[in-house]
Amino acid sequence: MVKKSWKYALALVCAATLACNSGKAPAEAAMKLAEEAVNGAKAEAETLVPDDFKSLSDDLNVAKDAMAKGDYKAALASASSIQQKANDVLAKAKAKKDELTKTWTDLSDSVPKMVDAIKSRVDILSQAKKLPAGMDAAKLTAAKDGLASATTAWGEAQEAFKAGKWTDAIAKATSVKDKATEVMASLGMNAGGAAPAPAK
Repeated sequence: MVKKSWKYALALVCAATLACNSGKAPAEAAMKLAEEAVNGAKAEAETLVPDDFKSLSDDLNVAKDAMAKGDYKAALASASSIQQKANDVLAKAKAKKDELTKTWTDLSDSVPKMVDAIKSRVDILSQAKKLPAGMDAAKLTAAKDGLASATTAWGEAQEAFKAGKWTDAIAKATSVKDKATEVMASLGMNAGGAAPAPAK
């Protein structure tokens, strides 16, 4: 009788163990896919949509915690939702990248032209025997300093863009454009770069 009771108890333990572990394999498989999805989204999403990527990473940590505690049902559910969320985050990152690319393209087309126009105007004024009305040596010096600053900042913006720091690159480029616009106004130039000829 004792032997039968022992066997029965052992059977119950084995059954309970199997029941607990029955969802482990699917959960592990889902976790693997979830981690791959998060890692796959990291390259672009972490930079372009950092808040969304952080939320995705936090969800993965929650799923890992459930897995570690043996709550395979919760881990499986979390891991499955992470895969879809990773796709959504990637789509959002792509849309952001397209938006930033357009903005950068516009800036990289207009800013160099503005800087070149300022340089041309500064060179002409520097060689003029007499400065035009409304322009004096102090303003010309300030324009030269502004040109040097804009040129340096534009180089930094290009380097940031090459390094994949899209937001930083656009922020710098926008700042250069604002500074160039200010310098052009001080030189009496319009948005197209035209300016009155200096006095002879």
